[in-house]
Amino acid sequence: MRSRRLGSTLRRLREAARLDQQQAAEYIAGSKAKISRIESGQVAARPGDVRLLLELYGVQEAEVRRHLEQLARDANKRGWWLDYRVSPELSDYISLEHDATFVRTWQTVLIPGLLQTAEYTRALVEGNPSVTDSGVVEQVVKMRQERRRRFEESGARYSAVVWEPALSDPMPSREVHKQQLADLLEAIARPNVTFQVLPAAEWAAARSAPTFVMLSFDGEWAPSAVGQETHRNVAITEDEAEIAAYAHSFDQLRSVALNPTESREFIADTLDALPRGVSERE
Repeated sequence: MRSRRLGSTLRRLREAARLDQQQAAEYIAGSKAKISRIESGQVAARPGDVRLLLELYGVQEAEVRRHLEQLARDANKRGWWLDYRVSPELSDYISLEHDATFVRTWQTVLIPGLLQTAEYTRALVEGNPSVTDSGVVEQVVKMRQERRRRFEESGARYSAVVWEPALSDPMPSREVHKQQLADLLEAIARPNVTFQVLPAAEWAAARSAPTFVMLSFDGEWAPSAVGQETHRNVAITEDEAEIAAYAHSFDQLRSVALNPTESREFIADTLDALPRGVSERE
């Protein structure tokens, strides 16, 4: 995925410079086929080749040059998630998530994955009839918490719109529900996190789009990829027209959702309204 991102960026820069692949190949003493494979992401570009191509394309911005050269160095770096048993599709998605600088998500019945507590994730996986191995359950919980930890450390921006039932409907247990909402209040207090609740009454808006995650890179506002969970994996699209449709849906959902302050108040009120156990009343 990193090679593909790097390749597509190099292609855009070459086309902006009004140069063809043959001219690029000659500048790095390579072949036209090599440039084609680099731009399609079939092979990882060497940092030295990236440096020369950026020079040829007239890219002067030091930050852009530094980032693309680093992307070339990291292209074949082994991801931490490969220590877990993950499918190629999930591996691709986590790679994108790991590199993202802005993540936007819309969820209808679940707390977004990067905001889930370990207990909430465990309850979800244990409730999946296709998962019968306790070892798999613990692996999913551990990996999701590691994803959350690394994302929080990255400082990337995060914006979520979540339909009210995901927060107010009963969860596997009252204790899991309480812990999740309390943890959520702490998580969304971070300055890089925006969380909005879509009221249950906004029925039409809630059904205007399937759940999804949009990812942006390199500090850009515009998303470059969209991920959608399937039964076992994550489907990724990089088609610009499709991504634009998801971005439009997200903007519409945000516009009818509660604002961040109202959303925090809603979560706090929902938490306070949860029935207390016997030991808590004593």
